Amino acid sequence: MKRLTYIAAIISLSSIFGVVADEHANALLEDALSAAPPTLRDKVTVMDWENNVLQKGDSQYTCFPTPPQLQGTAPMCMDGPWMEWADAWMNKKPFSAKAIGISYMLAGDGGASNTDPYAEAATDDNQWIVEGPHLMIITPDQALLDSLPTDPNYGGPYVMWKGTPYAHIMVPIGERK
Repeated sequence: MKRLTYIAAIISLSSIFGVVADEHANALLEDALSAAPPTLRDKVTVMDWENNVLQKGDSQYTCFPTPPQLQGTAPMCMDGPWMEWADAWMNKKPFSAKAIGISYMLAGDGGASNTDPYAEAATDDNQWIVEGPHLMIITPDQALLDSLPTDPNYGGPYVMWKGTPYAHIMVPIGERK
């Protein structure tokens, strides 16, 4: 009888942990999909930060939930060129885009320096910006970035991290947080 009670307790706990894990995966999936345009949400692949696939898609986009070390919201959906960019940025490797790339952050972000790709907090000189919904564009022709301002308060698209291998165009499409 004790054995049956023990087995029942294990099965019950396994079920509870399974529900909690499913709820956690669903929360990550919902967060990641909030970065994508509605027309892509059922077509994107969604991965968590441990490379678990939460949704398999058939488009060129991969979406990730807000990184676990960040406070707030910062999910992102990236196409192939942006995935290469992200790998270079995260590993502090050189990067040069081979094609135009588009990334979506339609849920906005929790903040970043406009001048320092590796700043972790605001300083007096790093132009910290908390952006609302936006998309980001990389281009193989860095000279094209010269036609845009670097001031995030200019009122439209601007260049973030100009002069670094990770320079990209920020295109705000909603109110800042």
